[in-house]
Amino acid sequence: MNKSTLALAVAVGVLAQQAGAAGFLEDSKASVSSRTYYFDSDKREGRSIPSNRQREAAEGLKFDYQSGFTQGTVGFGIDAQALVGIHLDGGKGHHPTPNTFSPSDTDGSATQEWSRLAGNVKARFSKTEAHLGGALMPNMPILIANDSRVLPQTFEGGTISSKEIDNVTFNVGQLEHATGRASSNSTGLAVNGGTQDSNQFRYAGADWKVTKDLLLQYYYANLEDYYKQNFLGLVHVYPIGTNQSFKTDLRYFDSSSDGKNGQTGYRFNNNNGFAKNPGEVDNKTWSATFTYTLGGSAFLLGHQRVNDDGGFVFLNQGSVVDGNGHNEGAGGASFYSFTDATVGSFIRAGENTTYGQYSYDFASLGVPGLKASIAYLNGQDIKAANGTGKDLSEHETDARIDYVIQTGMLKGFGTTLRHGTYRGDGPTLADEDQTRLIFNYTYSFM
Repeated sequence: MNKSTLALAVAVGVLAQQAGAAGFLEDSKASVSSRTYYFDSDKREGRSIPSNRQREAAEGLKFDYQSGFTQGTVGFGIDAQALVGIHLDGGKGHHPTPNTFSPSDTDGSATQEWSRLAGNVKARFSKTEAHLGGALMPNMPILIANDSRVLPQTFEGGTISSKEIDNVTFNVGQLEHATGRASSNSTGLAVNGGTQDSNQFRYAGADWKVTKDLLLQYYYANLEDYYKQNFLGLVHVYPIGTNQSFKTDLRYFDSSSDGKNGQTGYRFNNNNGFAKNPGEVDNKTWSATFTYTLGGSAFLLGHQRVNDDGGFVFLNQGSVVDGNGHNEGAGGASFYSFTDATVGSFIRAGENTTYGQYSYDFASLGVPGLKASIAYLNGQDIKAANGTGKDLSEHETDARIDYVIQTGMLKGFGTTLRHGTYRGDGPTLADEDQTRLIFNYTYSFM
C-alpha cells in the first residue's frame, strides 16, 4: 500500500465519526468522467515500424470525489480519485516503446488495461488549505500536471495554499513522486535524460493581483540533484471597450544546476540539443505574448528566446527506469510556455521562436460551445547538438476545433479535433504529422 492510499484510509477512519458534520457532506462533489481518445502520429522519415507510425485508441474513466470540510477552527476533508484506462486498438506494430499514450507490456505490445487509486487528506484554517496525498494535480508556472492523453498525470506530496492577505495567493509544497499518464506505477522525479530519480521537488511562490487587470508572479523551485529555477511573470489586460481588450503576458525563467546534476544518472539531455556543459542545467528563457481580442476573435503574437548555454528544463520522468532497467512509462510532461505545441516544444539552446495564433469563439454568431483556432510557430538559431555546424530551424502549424453541447441530455459532451504539422532540420528534429480526436463527458451526481 503506497503512502497516499494509506493516508486516505486513515483519513476515512478518522473522518467517519464526523461525516454528518455540516459542510463535510453538504459541500461534497462527485463525478464520473469518460475520455475516448484516438491518437495518430506519423514521423514521415521512412523509419522502420514501430517508430515510424503510431496509431492507437483508448478509453479513460475517472471517478473524482471531493468532500467539504468538517466544522471547527480547523476543518478536515478527503479527496479520492480512481482511474482506469482501456486500450481499444493499436494495430500490430503501431505501439512504440516506451510509450506515453498507453503502457507497454513485456513483449512491447500495448497493455490492455491500466488503473490506479489515489487520494488526499486536506485541512483548512481560515483562508489557508493544506493537501497531503497522491492525487495532486498542480497548475503553476514551475509545474503543470499533464492532462493531454487518456489519463492525467498526478503527483504525490504535500501542498499549502494561503489567501490570508487580500489579492495575494501564496503557494508552497514538496512533491516526492509522480504517476505518468501512461502508467499505473509512481516513480521519483527527474528531468528528460535523467535515469535516477529525486524524491524532493520543493517550491514556493506567490500570485499578486495588484489590480483587477494586473497580475504579478514569482516562484522558486528546486528539484534536488537536478536544478534550481526562478520564475517571474506579469499578466496585464487593458480593456479597450465593449468586447475589446489587449493582453500582455511576460515570462522569465532562470535555471541552474543542483547537486549531482551532470553526473551519470543525473544528466539532462538538454532536449536533445546543445549544452555548454553537457548533461548540466544552465538556462535562461524569456517570452512576451500579446493578444488582441475583438468580439469572438482573438489575435495572438509572441516571441520566445532560449539562451545559448542550454535548453529549457522542467520535470519529466520519461527516462526513469526501475531496478531492472525497465522504463516505467512515466514520460509526457507539460511546461508553462505557448511553445508547448501539439508536436514540438521549441526549447533548445539558442532558439528564437516567433509564434502567432488566431482563434474564434462562435458564441458571437449564436453557436455557443463551438471554438476554433489555428497557430504557427517558427523556431530559428537552434545550436547544433555538437556545438559545430550551421544553426538549425523548425516550424509547426496547429489547427484545433472544439465543441461542447450546451443543452439536452448530452449537455457537457465535448469533442476536440487537433492536427499538427511539424517540420525540422536534422535527425533530432524529425518531421511529424499528428492528429488527435477526443470525446469527453463528465457526469456530476453530487
